[in-house]
Amino acid sequence: MTERPDDDRSRALERAHVFPRHWVADVLAADGGAVSLRPIVPEDADRLTEFHGKLSERTRYLRYFGPYPVMSRKDVVHFTTVDHHDRVAFVMVLGGVIIAVGRYERLTNVGDGKSAEVAFVVADNHQGRGLGPILLEHLAAAAAENGLTKFVAEVLAENRNMVTVFREAGYQVSRSFEGGVLRLEFAIDPTEALVSVRNSRERAAEARSVRNVLNPRSVAVIGASSDPSKVGNAVLTNLLRGGFTGPVYPVNAEHRSVRGVRAYPSVRDIPDDVDLAVVAVPAEAIDAVLDDCLTKGVKGLVVVSSGFSETGPQGRHSERMLVHAAREHGMRLIGPNALGVANNDPSVSLNATLAPVLPKSGNVGFFCQSGALGIAILDEAARTGIGLSAFVSAGNRADVSGNDLLQYWDTDESTEVVLLYLESFGNPRKFSRIARRVARNKPIVAVKSGRHAVPPALAATGVEIDDSIVRALFEQAGVVQVGSISQLFDSALLFGYQPLPAGPRLAVVGNSTALGVLAADAARSEGLQVSRTTDLGARATPEEFAAGVRDALDSADVDSVIAVYVPPVPVPVEPFAQALKESVRGAEKPVVTTFLAAEGIPEVLAVRDAAGRAVRGSVPSYPGPERAALALARAWRYAAWRRRPASHVVRPEGIDPERAKALVEHWLDASPGRWLSDAECAELLACYGVHVTVFQTVTSADEAAEAAGRVGYPVAVKAVGRDWRHRPDLGGVRLDISDEETVRRAYRDLAAATGEPLVQVQQMAPKGIACVIGVQDDPSFGSLISFGLAGVISDLLGDRAYRVLPLTEDGASELVDAPKAAPLLSGYRNAIPADKRALVDLALRISTLADDIPEVRELACEPVLASPSGAYVTDSRVRIGPEPSVVDLGPRRLR
Repeated sequence: MTERPDDDRSRALERAHVFPRHWVADVLAADGGAVSLRPIVPEDADRLTEFHGKLSERTRYLRYFGPYPVMSRKDVVHFTTVDHHDRVAFVMVLGGVIIAVGRYERLTNVGDGKSAEVAFVVADNHQGRGLGPILLEHLAAAAAENGLTKFVAEVLAENRNMVTVFREAGYQVSRSFEGGVLRLEFAIDPTEALVSVRNSRERAAEARSVRNVLNPRSVAVIGASSDPSKVGNAVLTNLLRGGFTGPVYPVNAEHRSVRGVRAYPSVRDIPDDVDLAVVAVPAEAIDAVLDDCLTKGVKGLVVVSSGFSETGPQGRHSERMLVHAAREHGMRLIGPNALGVANNDPSVSLNATLAPVLPKSGNVGFFCQSGALGIAILDEAARTGIGLSAFVSAGNRADVSGNDLLQYWDTDESTEVVLLYLESFGNPRKFSRIARRVARNKPIVAVKSGRHAVPPALAATGVEIDDSIVRALFEQAGVVQVGSISQLFDSALLFGYQPLPAGPRLAVVGNSTALGVLAADAARSEGLQVSRTTDLGARATPEEFAAGVRDALDSADVDSVIAVYVPPVPVPVEPFAQALKESVRGAEKPVVTTFLAAEGIPEVLAVRDAAGRAVRGSVPSYPGPERAALALARAWRYAAWRRRPASHVVRPEGIDPERAKALVEHWLDASPGRWLSDAECAELLACYGVHVTVFQTVTSADEAAEAAGRVGYPVAVKAVGRDWRHRPDLGGVRLDISDEETVRRAYRDLAAATGEPLVQVQQMAPKGIACVIGVQDDPSFGSLISFGLAGVISDLLGDRAYRVLPLTEDGASELVDAPKAAPLLSGYRNAIPADKRALVDLALRISTLADDIPEVRELACEPVLASPSGAYVTDSRVRIGPEPSVVDLGPRRLR
């Protein structure tokens, strides 16, 4: 039966609606505005026609090489009905209107059919927002999924903007010129240069989006109220009292004014521009204000209203819809259920929070997930005298997260220290990448609440990670982890007002013998070296006190100083404080004190600028010397991390990733996912230069004897079943067998015990310390590599070290040295040291394999025998499956 054209059209329409759902994304333009990106569908016909009709003649000419004023019906159908394989098209949508279109079409008559022609066009009023590069990233990712390797673009030579997009994207572009048309060709593989460009643009866009929220020229309070019991009243009151430098517009449909300020029925009715909208209306009423905000060009929303994911499944659904709607309208969202945002820059003076009083202006940026805890945190900061540059309480953290704030503070000159209070992670892999860069210039101090601190409903909005993995994440990224809010501020006092220590050597100077001893003991317990102690005695004068501190600072064997002052009798303390301040003026070494057991920056020890703000040179005081020593120890470890040169990812020699990928693809073609056999594991590992000690699998005693002769005596005879491996209590292994008869007897014993004829005969590896190197698939990071010593005790104590992939060269060394039992590898108690370089090389090869082939979902080499002559893999297991969706790989997108 002959197929009719209608049948072809019906199948084409069906294919046009079937596309990978992960191609749908929200992205950030270069100006920080949100835009929705998705594949085109036939229902976009009218939108596409409208989009084309609004393009200027110049834009149409540059895109289509001619006037092309009107799209024919045939062209509209062709452009909107694609198969999402050989023909792919994406649209960028803002407020339901298409603002950009990009597409590729496979070139079937060129080369091996792995090339495609790519093109895109952006609406005139949205050009210059960086939308073209984002389209190119997403088209390249889709093309790679569909087996393409190269893009071709034909561009008029006078279209300099388009040429610049391709040139600055990070691709290696080749050019040819004919008849006024440039032909550009480039491979779409994600090179290091391409990833660097992507990350740089992501950084700038996310920082700009936060800047739009924290530096508004005007603010509207939607739901402003005269009722003191309502949050709309609190936000408006705090904005007005805080002295915001721009206009504040109350939005209230029932009153002409609120707190003496003219009110408007809706945001749309406000006569001037509005940059930021603080939303304090009930959750069910928020949808009604979004269209008004889009019309008004609002750049950011701060939603202090509750009733979302913290309430349960229905609230989570409402929250997702809120985020989707906000991004569709081009806005970033703080919250919902947020305490609000504040910017202490005197040129802004923004207090869009529910907290009536903010700490004074300073150089510390603070991000907090908890709205309820935020007020207490702000109160504590004000009490201790810590000055904040900006404060953000993200509440449910549905959109803007700590990662966005890190991007912003990295570029904010007024912020020198970053504080984070985290309950969960949205994108830990991205956090690690950003924090590692930011911490090179600015200390990041973080307190991660316990795994049971997050309410069950709120936990669904983030990723909860094992505490040991969090510690590894922070250490790898240079983040200073603390255990409580008080420790958070203790570190902030030191980082914010004193220089970093150059080393661990400490001097204790004071007029109290008891407190001096406590300070020295506390310092030693934290790993500091007490190089000198000076007991000035209870009768020391201010001049003697200052001289003792100066003498310690001038000493070449001192890196930091704890100054202890407690008067034995009531005497004026101002002379002592003044003497201490003068003694440390201009010092390049940190000085902290236990001054009258005061906490924070006491007024008598503060150095203030013309605006009355405490600045560097102020001397932080701690209630006891233990807390001072702990803060100094953390600062020293951070300074040591920062002084180490940044390590880079290296690819070991002697690897064959193409063969490994071909093997995994072949195995997955036969099965969607499974554990590999021992032989398959060995074959895959060998592609990366990891050689499993030679073995053979046998099914009889005769075969076992023959195999032992081939692999070479002495041998090990091992049960094959997974339940028998790494269980010495079950007796599934016979070691150091040197003759044929013993091999036969070992085979018969194991086959009888296991009820399984399959047994493995393996050449004995050199004796060594048993270790395990593994890779585990993690829903948040993608993959984590771990290392530890093998055995029941290590498993019981959880003595494993973790790192995020891919490993750098230094990261591999740190991984091997990280477990508590690692000193055994270095010759503990005069034992012969193992070859740790071989372990580091093995870790790098495993890391490279797992990073190259994300279909490897789980991998373990256990045991690895670390001996003076090398590291020998005696057993391995690998599980493969479909490639996971890793949130920090591929083209830019919002979480």
